[in-house]
Amino acid sequence: MDKALLGTSEINQICFVVRDIEKAAESFGKLLGVPKPDWFLTGDSSISQIVFNGQPTGARNKLIFINTPSVQIELIEPDQEPSTMREFLDTQGEGIHHVAVDVDDMKKQLAVLAEHGYPVVQTGEFTSSKGRYAYVDSVPACKTMIELLERDEPQAIPPAAKKPEGLAPLLGSDTVSQIAIVVRDLDAAAEAYCSLLGVEKPTVLKEGAPQVTQVVYRGEPTEGKCRFMFIKTPLIEIELIEPGDSPSTWKEHLDTKGEGVHHIAFHVQNLDETVAKLEAMGYPLIQKGYFFTGNGKYAYMDTLSEYHVIIELLEKFANN
Repeated sequence: MDKALLGTSEINQICFVVRDIEKAAESFGKLLGVPKPDWFLTGDSSISQIVFNGQPTGARNKLIFINTPSVQIELIEPDQEPSTMREFLDTQGEGIHHVAVDVDDMKKQLAVLAEHGYPVVQTGEFTSSKGRYAYVDSVPACKTMIELLERDEPQAIPPAAKKPEGLAPLLGSDTVSQIAIVVRDLDAAAEAYCSLLGVEKPTVLKEGAPQVTQVVYRGEPTEGKCRFMFIKTPLIEIELIEPGDSPSTWKEHLDTKGEGVHHIAFHVQNLDETVAKLEAMGYPLIQKGYFFTGNGKYAYMDTLSEYHVIIELLEKFANN
């Protein structure tokens, strides 16, 4: 495969845009089993030098970074000034705004991306580790935005705070193992992701036999037809899903929201117990089933009201 258009295959951050960062901090602290993180305010225009859609803007954001064993979770509450985050919140609502990568040469990488149809949306400077960022318009091809980060010095990661006794991840795991995107054209989306990341196109998979997968969607059995693939990257797996014509959470997402991020996933020790725990907390089960290979099972939980994304639980059987 040719060199990655992004200059790297390592996606290291997932960012949520939220309306209330205090509330989001509490929720994600609970999810990941960490003390409620504090937010900070980005610098004014003399420092941030933000340019959005070709125009300078005085936008400032409240930010939180939470480091996990896989990717970093970023939370952003934008102010009312023009910015890609403000635009997302106004048009899409709360949810995953972008994924991010670190690059060695921002200017070079942006030129490469522009040549391949990925124009710049917003740029700016940051002071937390002295560097700059750029958002490129990858939404038409990838169904989510991609951010490039160039650092003049390593990001300062504070030592982990000592956890209060009894504090543990809600799901028993604090590792985000997967981000999944629902698409209309699996092959086109795969081409975009694989060229950006510089990886070979994975095998296209299909739903398994109904007697194996035993899919139940909103309480009713369904074939759960789909085409999908898993793209392996160093820190997190990307799943692309093209729904078929049978009822499923993926088809529901495509029909009601269009293409975009559908879920993030965590591996759990006991799926049934975790589902029961979440349902008791007010997070309903949307869909469950077995892997198409039969070597594990999954469940999608309706966590949208609090986490602005569906959370998938994955349990692999011990002998696999």
